[in-house]
Amino acid sequence: MLRRAGLVLAAAVPLAALAVFFLYPAATLIGRGLVGPNGLDLSGFSDVLSSSKFRRILAFTLWQAAASAALATALGVPGAYLLYRCRFRGRALVRAVVTVPFVLPTVVVALAFRTLFAANGWLGSWGWDGSLAAILAAHVFLNYAVVVRTVGTSWAHLDDRAEQAARSLGAGPVRVFRTVTLPALGPAMAGAFTIVFLFCATSFGIILIMGAGRYNTLETEIYRQTWDIFDLRTAAVLSIVQVMMLTAVLIVSGVLRRRTEATLRWRAAGAAGHRLRRADLSAAVLTGLVVAGMAVPMAVMVLRSLQTPSGWGLDNYRSLTTLGEGNVFLVPVTTALWNSVRAATIATVLAVAVGTLLSVVLARRPRSRSGRAAVNSIDAAVMLPLGVSAVTVGFGFLIALDAPPLDLRGSPLLVPIAQATVALPLVVRMILPVLRAADDRLRQAAAVLGAGPLRVWTTVDLPIMSRALIGASAFGFAVALGEFGATSFLASPLRITLPLVIARLVGRPGVANTGTALAAAVVLALLCLVAVLIVELAGGRRDLGGPAGF
Repeated sequence: MLRRAGLVLAAAVPLAALAVFFLYPAATLIGRGLVGPNGLDLSGFSDVLSSSKFRRILAFTLWQAAASAALATALGVPGAYLLYRCRFRGRALVRAVVTVPFVLPTVVVALAFRTLFAANGWLGSWGWDGSLAAILAAHVFLNYAVVVRTVGTSWAHLDDRAEQAARSLGAGPVRVFRTVTLPALGPAMAGAFTIVFLFCATSFGIILIMGAGRYNTLETEIYRQTWDIFDLRTAAVLSIVQVMMLTAVLIVSGVLRRRTEATLRWRAAGAAGHRLRRADLSAAVLTGLVVAGMAVPMAVMVLRSLQTPSGWGLDNYRSLTTLGEGNVFLVPVTTALWNSVRAATIATVLAVAVGTLLSVVLARRPRSRSGRAAVNSIDAAVMLPLGVSAVTVGFGFLIALDAPPLDLRGSPLLVPIAQATVALPLVVRMILPVLRAADDRLRQAAAVLGAGPLRVWTTVDLPIMSRALIGASAFGFAVALGEFGATSFLASPLRITLPLVIARLVGRPGVANTGTALAAAVVLALLCLVAVLIVELAGGRRDLGGPAGF
């Protein structure tokens, strides 16, 4: 009874926070779109859905997300095979390298690709500056690791006896892959596709900076309707349409994730992999080209940040202590950096604390049908922020948390809370699989020996998930540090963050502003890289945590 009461309390606190800081703003946002002066009013939906402009935006949102997910999946499957089914020296390092782009802020990636394809860039002759091809390339760059890790984790646990049996019956490599391997990997591949689709459908920084107004998604249109036109009703309707679309994708992703987890448990004794052989040459070459290509945009951005009108030097980095050319900001860029670090630290503490409590609850396996239904409902509620874009989260905060007793407009905690809400599903998805893989008999044995719920947690659960906590903290910090969508609605001029500084500098003319933006982007990228290295140096998993938990 005491253990059950502890679990109920552990679930009640984070669920209350989720209700106040996610469900309430979301409900307020929905109300803004559905309720008019005289009650229920659906005219906003008819106005939006009958507009050819908004239909084009919706179609482009779906198309570019599907195309990005298809490209990432096609390129990621060979990488998953090479990095999870083959053994070679330096494999762990390559896995870390392909994971790093996933934690980079979108504004940094957008600026790197924009610099690469600019008229005076290394690949300016391609004519991709501001093109759809460049946007798709940036999305693949960001989400390649999602496919590699999600598919690779499943592939590493596949029992290769079925493949060996097919070969002994005379099937060639292509037929074995098509008839045996591909069906087994189907749920993982489809799950990776839907997650990448979800991320690309809610892409904000990439579209805003690289699209340059030529391309708009629901995400950027919500932002434009709010800040440029100040049509909050239309923005609310667009947010509702986006939530409905992404929730459907999230449901599909959840079903596929459960199927993948079932497959991993069933095949837990899978092969460890084989040494590289001649038949693996094509996968090795393709993966090598992709990894090399991923390094090019970042290298270009670093080199360009060192170029000044007078030659090579650190002038762009020195300008970080200024207000920008023409006094663009009210505070120096270095102050914005400190604002980012402080907000991300608070957001990480909040996300990890809430995510840990939720993971402990969700890791339980109730015997009763009602208990299992309750756990599944909590799991679905926790994943809801993943199905709602960061822009929608920020917009919901803006219109909901503006009156007592929840008037947080002037609070320094507003941005960290929003960032924690965005990072929470990622934290849970990194901690939960580790706890679910633990044998529940360990907890039962500790309870039989007289340990209370808190003692069971500190002596059983905490040691098991310690490494996952380090990884979740590092990735949560990186996600919060580079968060752009929600922060763009909520940050005040005096508490502006570094991603917002970069975006505003990019939109300003002048060589000095561009140089400062490049220097700020390099600093932001280095901070995210440090977050990844902390996982390694602090004794985290050799295989970096991250999107594999989805």
